[in-house]
Amino acid sequence: MQRRFWMAALGAAALLAASPLVRAEAVAADAFVKQVSADVIDAVKADKAIQSGDVSRIRALVDAKVMPHVNFQRMTASSVGPQWRSATPDQQKRMLTEFQTLMVNTYSGALTQVKDQTVVVRPLRAAPDQTELVVRSEVRGKGDPIQLDYRLEKAGDGWKIYDVNVGGFWLVDAYKGQFAKDLSSGGIDALITRLAEKNKSLATAKN
Repeated sequence: MQRRFWMAALGAAALLAASPLVRAEAVAADAFVKQVSADVIDAVKADKAIQSGDVSRIRALVDAKVMPHVNFQRMTASSVGPQWRSATPDQQKRMLTEFQTLMVNTYSGALTQVKDQTVVVRPLRAAPDQTELVVRSEVRGKGDPIQLDYRLEKAGDGWKIYDVNVGGFWLVDAYKGQFAKDLSSGGIDALITRLAEKNKSLATAKN
């Protein structure tokens, strides 16, 4: 499960690290995935600082190229579930901050694992006017291929991600299961505290 989790993070980064050229043009979802997956893997392979785990460089990459292409509020709200709707604006803001930090910490580990991987995108069958769809792909390198699927939504002329499926497990569902225990015992404040503690521990481990 841990390997799947890291690969989910890698896959999300690979999908979303779009160059300005890609963002400026209206492209099909599968073409978008194919091009930007190659772009980010090539960028990581060329950056020794990221490969060595330089958190500041990874954070800069994620903040500049990943987060603008994620419907992060939808991903967070779906992971929290019904309690998101009853949370105060301050609670939602703090939850978004901690969840985003968790994802950056996750990318930090995943991106350092990029070696000889390539992403192969499967042909997409979708109606031209479809606004939500799944793009299916595989990460190939040493060992068995890893299934990597994306739930995308139309955003203007481009696309945004709101979920990732790696090896048969959707990321939002996995987080929803993890978060449920804290939510049931102490509500969203307990979950925010738990994530803050985890992020602090991960940050300390990298120093």
